[in-house]
Amino acid sequence: MVGVMTNTEPASTGTPAPATGKLGVLLPGVGAVSSTLIAGVLAARNGGASPIGSLSQLEFLPNPADKTTTGPPIRDAVGLAHLDDLVFGGWDPISANALEAAETAGVLDSRDLAPISGELEGIVTMPAVFDSDWVRNLDPVRVKEPTSKWDAALALIDDIERFRSEQNCDRLVMVWCGSTEVYKPAGPVHATVSSFEQGLKDNDPDISPSQIYAYAAMMTRTPYANGSPNVTCDSGFIEQLSIEQQTPIAGKDFKTGQTLLKTTIAPALRARLLGVRGWFSTNILGNRDGLVLDDPDSFKSKEVSKLGVLHDILGPEQLPELYGNMDHEVRINYYPPRGDEKEGWDNIDIFGWMDYPMQIKVNFLCRDSILAAPIVLDLALFMDLAARAGESGVQDWLSFYFKAPQLTPEQSAPEHDLFVQRDNLLDKLVAWSR
Repeated sequence: MVGVMTNTEPASTGTPAPATGKLGVLLPGVGAVSSTLIAGVLAARNGGASPIGSLSQLEFLPNPADKTTTGPPIRDAVGLAHLDDLVFGGWDPISANALEAAETAGVLDSRDLAPISGELEGIVTMPAVFDSDWVRNLDPVRVKEPTSKWDAALALIDDIERFRSEQNCDRLVMVWCGSTEVYKPAGPVHATVSSFEQGLKDNDPDISPSQIYAYAAMMTRTPYANGSPNVTCDSGFIEQLSIEQQTPIAGKDFKTGQTLLKTTIAPALRARLLGVRGWFSTNILGNRDGLVLDDPDSFKSKEVSKLGVLHDILGPEQLPELYGNMDHEVRINYYPPRGDEKEGWDNIDIFGWMDYPMQIKVNFLCRDSILAAPIVLDLALFMDLAARAGESGVQDWLSFYFKAPQLTPEQSAPEHDLFVQRDNLLDKLVAWSR
């Protein structure tokens, strides 16, 4: 095992250590989401925008005495890193810097980019570890060319440590914002750290780029959050490393648009004991994510992460007469004219008293990266907080942000109800508040 452990030792008391110095936020995949995040943080620093959608910046803790009145702002109560202390870096196979990425993505208007264009251009991306067998619909131009996957891992470790040194960062976090990889469940090579490291040296085809990034993160004690449906953090080796390196992990797949509404509506139907015969969800999307998901094997990864939500919320085994015969379908269609402005349609066939049918129809015209950017910010700050509290392993209290929350060893099923997830997140923060 590579013995790289240079982060500050985490606290062992469960009380977060102070957020001193700079926090480096490393982003594999500096595309639409990452560039939108960076631009929004820079604009907020300059007083040009409010961080709308970010719990870490705008929400208050409940009063721990009665939980019915408002307590202090989260950002102050738990000692989060300040926006002024964030330093951004990342890897991308296409864009050379954050300004180029933002202009290519077309999420933000030029009038919003102009005041911060110099700062964005100064955030230069590193060549990416990329494999066309795992992401087929992109044409990379800025990639590393290592002789083996082991060398790729070592190159990423060097990148991380060089960034830490050059940017004078006290701590680091990594949030995967890269493309969805083709669906392939974890296999024997992912079972243990030793099997994975041997697989890296053997160029095992079952090891994906996202798994190499996660390995490099753990070996540098960099907390890692998985914003895609890739199975990276579901693998035994990464959970083992997370414990050994005392470094938290979280995932998977940012809960932004359609699934956000699904985890809001489904709990209401379950609470009222209204039956569901079918739920058909379809999307049109034109950004880089849509292009990647136009590959059936990449879409399979997204489909798996989306399909588990309803089953876990509605519990067809407990109430088969209401949910046992439910059809749940998910579609995503690549439609270039739509760009980052995703549109999601849901048709929900429900039934009530005496089996009489009813329907709910939802048309959500959302902006994918506008919804994802505050999630990335919150995850970066909360993962750093967890590391400073000495946490390791899966951070299930962050399930609020994910379509397919990872299980801890104590859990038999993930919690998908958005409001229960929010309560769990706030309870954790209340316990850490000062």
